[in-house]
Amino acid sequence: MIRKLFLLLCVLIALPAYLVQAQEASAKRPNIVIFIADDLGAVDIGPYGNKIVRTPNLDAFAIESMRFTRAFAGSPTCGPSRSTILTGLYPFRHGGHGNHSAVKHGTISIVQQLKPLGYRVAIAGKLHVGPEASFPFERISHSNVIEPGFEKKPGLNYDLNMTVVEEWIAGLKKDEPFVLIVCDHSPHVVWPEKATYTAKEVNIPSKHIDTEDTRKARARYYTDITKMDNNMGRLMNSLKKNGLQENTMVMFTADQGPQWAFAKWSLYDYGIQVPMMVRWPNVVKKGSTADAMVSQVDIVPTLLDITGGKSPVELDGSSFFDVLKGKATSNQVYVYATHTGDNQMNRSPARMVRTKQFKYILNLAPEIEFNTHMNKATDHDGGREYWPSWIDKAKSDTHAKQVLDLYHHRPAEELYDVIADPEEKHSLAADQKYIATLKLLRGKVAAWRKQEGDFETGPEKAADPNVKKPNVPYVFLD
Repeated sequence: MIRKLFLLLCVLIALPAYLVQAQEASAKRPNIVIFIADDLGAVDIGPYGNKIVRTPNLDAFAIESMRFTRAFAGSPTCGPSRSTILTGLYPFRHGGHGNHSAVKHGTISIVQQLKPLGYRVAIAGKLHVGPEASFPFERISHSNVIEPGFEKKPGLNYDLNMTVVEEWIAGLKKDEPFVLIVCDHSPHVVWPEKATYTAKEVNIPSKHIDTEDTRKARARYYTDITKMDNNMGRLMNSLKKNGLQENTMVMFTADQGPQWAFAKWSLYDYGIQVPMMVRWPNVVKKGSTADAMVSQVDIVPTLLDITGGKSPVELDGSSFFDVLKGKATSNQVYVYATHTGDNQMNRSPARMVRTKQFKYILNLAPEIEFNTHMNKATDHDGGREYWPSWIDKAKSDTHAKQVLDLYHHRPAEELYDVIADPEEKHSLAADQKYIATLKLLRGKVAAWRKQEGDFETGPEKAADPNVKKPNVPYVFLD
């Protein structure tokens, strides 16, 4: 009896050390999966407080994850943002700062960073970065499919094919570490024609104009979010089915905010604040919340820190690995973002710096009326289906008129207290009480722009049709 008690005591003494060793071993070479939603507002999913949209898989994921409350994109536009996520460089450092623009020759990405460490690095779904020399991913074939009925004119009508992603995961070799980037097409426009939400039940942001057409469009947007949530659920089920859940770090995020006014193509929080949740058993505390300021430019440095890699080039971001481990509560003091445009569309360039309390926006061409695909494009939904109702309502409604005025006209400088004014309705740039804050953040943006090699003074130059541009494919269909 005494001997049994002695042995039990030895086991209990050794158990903590064993558990620490096991934890370190499981965290040493984790698999890495990043799911990137397309054009998703952080506030438009359940884990970030939305009570209307149905996101059961993300809700379940949040319970097992660390949820970041202050995570930001490097750009409010798809191409530049994705290049930042995958390179660890802000848009002017990697060079692809205009939408559909390639990064600079010689720029390296997560592929060249992690393959030398023995990782298999693959991507599924939307691409929208280039050239291939900088992003030589293993591409999961047939992960982009054209929506039925749009075979002759696919345009923006692509879907993520999760079946081939599931097959790829099932075919992985044991003990072969992998990085998998899953890029959904939802909830990017064009949203599903048949909504699973009613116009009455959706909510309308206070900086938008509440019309029946707006509600119908928002119901379609929410439908696309739920569609994306289903894909996230299939991904997690596939990892579990193949015994990969325990040694895989899974991150959920989005490239930037949605195609709504004061969101995509603008530097307000609805455009650049992104959801970011990380699940990593035995490393990340389940159901935890991180208020640390992080940017998506920090993702590559964090992955290198996790895997023991070292970048051959200086990166703009910094690792938030200690935040994930619960050893730190802060990361960046200042995060930055840039907006250039889409060549001849959205020609209102801007720069931004944000702290936990304040945001400063520099508009480089305030004399140019602000316009985007939402109010200008006529070839697809994403504005054209509801924008006329905004114009009509503004003729007689004071709030609607104010919304359109704010949308079209941006001052040279904007300053917001994002704690007191989270919807960024009242600029403090002209308030003498905040002159010191304005000067400080103005100086931060100026110094950062110089460091990044950003000497632009207005909209990007129109592309020369006679000059062949590097290939930046929106999708791959092989």
